[in-house]
Amino acid sequence: MAAMIGKIDQYLSFQENALKLRTKRQEVLASNIANADTPNFKARDFDFAKALDASRQKQQPAITPPGLSRTDGRHLSIPPVQPPQPELLYRNPHQPSIDGNTVEVDTEMAQFSDNAVRYQASLTFMQRRIEGLKLALQSQ
Repeated sequence: MAAMIGKIDQYLSFQENALKLRTKRQEVLASNIANADTPNFKARDFDFAKALDASRQKQQPAITPPGLSRTDGRHLSIPPVQPPQPELLYRNPHQPSIDGNTVEVDTEMAQFSDNAVRYQASLTFMQRRIEGLKLALQSQ
């Protein structure tokens, strides 16, 4: 049973990490847009593909959290909840502003919209994977 749960977790972990990173990127882009008029604000972003690849490399084995004890080898371990932490980089503006702000609203809005569409696509992929699992389990 534990092996089956672990395989289901592995099956869904890629989409889970993608959704978490898309959420983080949406927050970063929203912060850039919100600070478009703040003097000396530096626009930030991160390389999504690099961050997703790094999150796949860092997957850790399941552990038993402190305070819980496994009294039987058949008890399930709880995997650590480590949301992906991408490296935030500064965005270089095409046209610098006089007040030192590097936010270009058109660029940020385009990135925000693109990320929102890709987030929705990731949700759809996750939903289809779950539907596939449900169908496979029901047919047995």
